[in-house]
Amino acid sequence: MKEKLEIKDIVQLKKQHPCGSKEFEIMRTGADFRIKCLKCEKQIWLARTVLEKRIKKIVKSEEK
Repeated sequence: MKEKLEIKDIVQLKKQHPCGSKEFEIMRTGADFRIKCLKCEKQIWLARTVLEKRIKKIVKSEEK
């Protein structure tokens, strides 16, 4: 995954969250990412390398 990830992008992960959702919103970028589940609003912190491996596709990207 070499695409640039921005705040407010919606990404679909390979595995689902325990609530059943696979879509997450990026809330913070950097060495660690904070993502929020779109179904249950739970926030998760992941290292950049871990998140890049888990992303299946970018569903919606903010256009600037």
